Amino acid sequence: MIKKVLKRGRVVLGVVTVTVGTVAALALYVEVDGIPRYAPPPADTRAVVATPENVAHGKKLVSLLCTSCHENGDTHRLSGKYLPEIPAEFGVAYSKNITRHPTKGIGSWTDGEIRTFLRTGLLADGQYVPPYMVKLPHTSDDEMDAIIAFLRSDDPLVAASDVDPPGVTKPSFLAKALAHVAFKPLPSPSKPVVAPPKADAVAYGRYLVASLDCFGCHSESFTKMNVLEPEKSAGYMGGGNPLRGEGGKEIFTANLTADPETGIGSWSEADFVRAVRKGFRPDGRVLSYPMEPRPELDDEEAAAIYAYLRTIPKIKNPVRRPAVSVAIADASPGKELYQRYGCNTCHGDSGKGAVGDLRRANETYPADTDLRRWIDEAPSIKPNTRMPGWKGVIKDDDYAPLIAYVRVLSAAKGDRSAANP
Repeated sequence: MIKKVLKRGRVVLGVVTVTVGTVAALALYVEVDGIPRYAPPPADTRAVVATPENVAHGKKLVSLLCTSCHENGDTHRLSGKYLPEIPAEFGVAYSKNITRHPTKGIGSWTDGEIRTFLRTGLLADGQYVPPYMVKLPHTSDDEMDAIIAFLRSDDPLVAASDVDPPGVTKPSFLAKALAHVAFKPLPSPSKPVVAPPKADAVAYGRYLVASLDCFGCHSESFTKMNVLEPEKSAGYMGGGNPLRGEGGKEIFTANLTADPETGIGSWSEADFVRAVRKGFRPDGRVLSYPMEPRPELDDEEAAAIYAYLRTIPKIKNPVRRPAVSVAIADASPGKELYQRYGCNTCHGDSGKGAVGDLRRANETYPADTDLRRWIDEAPSIKPNTRMPGWKGVIKDDDYAPLIAYVRVLSAAKGDRSAANP
């Protein structure tokens, strides 16, 4: 009997040893192999015919999909930058230079190589990009052509820049593992991709949520999203996905389902359109970075997204929201207002944030009246800026101390190089 028990114990121990060894070997393989490489994708030789109309529409789409990640605050071009919003468990990420520079950007890429990359996630040599890079399998063929036409244009945003991103992307073990087992190259479409008509608000709203990748952030987790079938993503549009806000603070995405208690069920269409396009919630609070206003969307498009969101299953998910403000015992009145109005969520505590650099305020707006006008009317002064128009939100008595504090941040200046971890 004892011999049988010992024999069985040796067998179990052997199985455990083999299993542990196998897991260790697989882990080592994933760590060394990194983000996998595949056979080069088939050549796509179709060239895009640029027109003034599709270049203009492409600029709108690039502003919605690419600018927030790729625009460098120092070059004012899509030359790449550090991405502080990428969850820490995915590693450290820098966006690429996607200007027309022939070697440091994508100036030498063919239209087909750009299209294939955006559709599948594969570079021309078969290298797969990390799973947090947005893929566009749902974007219509016409809109994909518009994006490519703009990237080829002479717009200053994509003018050739020889600037390298300020650092090297270092995917974590989790990112590498997901790229091996969960997220793999997407198939190229087997038939034309066509957007539904705008007249069908629900269908068009669904298209926008998929093609603009709203579901990627606003579902449960990047690790559980279904890129090809968005509605099958865990916690679809129910929020709670942990991101990193300004200063590396953890922030959770909002529940956009129509649950009246934890989602946007109590919001009107006008509330939603204002939040998306202007940056203010119904309670007057500004949206928290990394969510930014999307002024490029028109009222009809934002309303279509709202119409679609009202049709999806409600999820009761009480997402923890950022604090409205934190009392600062030793703060000046201006600093307290800067925090209370949420300026720091985009501009950072130092004035140099992921969205805007306040440290140029003194030289750009030397007169307080000019600076106040910018704060009040930024969207009318610079269309499609991420800066909301604060007129009617900031109290009249608060402007003087708030502007004085902005002047303090601007005078400090400091290092204007891209932020690094």
